[in-house]
Amino acid sequence: MNAQRTILKPAETSGKGLFTGEAATVRFTPAAPCSGITFVRTDQLEPVRIPARVENVSRRARRTSLKNGSVTIETIEHCMSACAALGIDNLDIELTGMELPAGDGSSLIFVDLIKEAGACEQDAEREVYRVSDVIRVSEGDSELVALPPLSPDSSTMEVFYDLDYGSESPIGRQVLSVRLSPEFFLKEIAPARTFVLEAEAEALRSNGLGTHLTYSDIVVFGTDGPIDNTLRFPNECVRHKILDLIGDLALLGRHIVGRIYARKSGHALNHELVRAIQSAIQSEESARTLLEPPTLDIQHIQRILPHRYPFLMIDRLVEIDGCHRAVGIKNVSINEPFFQGHYPGQPIMPGVLIIEALAQLGGILLSQKLEHKGKIAVLLSLDNVKFRRAVRPGDQLLLHAETQRMTRRGGYLKCYAKVGANVVAEAMIKFAMTDANRE
Repeated sequence: MNAQRTILKPAETSGKGLFTGEAATVRFTPAAPCSGITFVRTDQLEPVRIPARVENVSRRARRTSLKNGSVTIETIEHCMSACAALGIDNLDIELTGMELPAGDGSSLIFVDLIKEAGACEQDAEREVYRVSDVIRVSEGDSELVALPPLSPDSSTMEVFYDLDYGSESPIGRQVLSVRLSPEFFLKEIAPARTFVLEAEAEALRSNGLGTHLTYSDIVVFGTDGPIDNTLRFPNECVRHKILDLIGDLALLGRHIVGRIYARKSGHALNHELVRAIQSAIQSEESARTLLEPPTLDIQHIQRILPHRYPFLMIDRLVEIDGCHRAVGIKNVSINEPFFQGHYPGQPIMPGVLIIEALAQLGGILLSQKLEHKGKIAVLLSLDNVKFRRAVRPGDQLLLHAETQRMTRRGGYLKCYAKVGANVVAEAMIKFAMTDANRE
């Protein structure tokens, strides 16, 4: 089994953010299997958790930022790169400010934290996406392409990066092809630092960003090369671009096996590739699900859930992976009673009923835990609820529930519903377990 990993013990460090210059302390703590990497703003009245997933990305210039409501986490890519390259799947990253400490602008500050904390395997299999077809995104003359691995035995990601600032720039053109491994990352990629052109640095400062930095703190290229600084590698710029790309691709939440071709890409295009890969995964899962026999039919579902007509919102389960993940189906028929009033002449499935279907699937998933046998999952709260498109008669809802946390008393699940390859609704759902026979 290709096991998931977390850290052995907490580790922390402090420093100033690269762009804001604000001081903050970052603390790595172990996390449960299948929980993924989550940033936690501990400086809020109530700690705010933001999973490191592309759906939580907030568009920023020159960096990757996550957002939950009004709370943000800035410049996460160097940290995510270290976690991905060193094989850390599950981790809580507690932060006392809005931006992670920058260190020297590379990934070394986070590599050192992981080394200090140590790593251990967990009793869950790592989620892997093996690229099976060409996936391409582009913008102008910038492009990113994900390709299948050359060998069926490959278990890693290869990156070819073509960085081209033009012949008139002191950076010029830098091309590098790498096959990623923890050892290679530590030696050849992690030390590569953030870089900017002198004109870009001045523009950032005029906008109030990076005003605390000097030329010795960050690699700034003037007309004749780095100003008051020395490169760690002759091609340090393309190495740092690969570092950023690794960190951004980690927002998929899965280990990628395949080849990545990049030309002049930045964070925004990196995020678009992750979204395109997500769509490919959803399409593959939908096609596979329609061909598979049910794991649990309606008779089994009715033995688990107390719901009955007209409020039973799941027709069958097609996949269930222990306490970690479940996939179910709801066939949406024009005979559904709610279509009589929602809306006459324009039938649309109420969004609250899509969420109810997801909650029922979550209840089935929670019931797989031994301590939850004989209990009923009761919905406690909903976070990050989003409706993407309307669901109409004839659609087939593909329901997904993924465990983020599970305890003896309840659980916290990431749930989403799709029609075909399109996500139509999503929510983070918190449950409490209660006695089935309770009056």
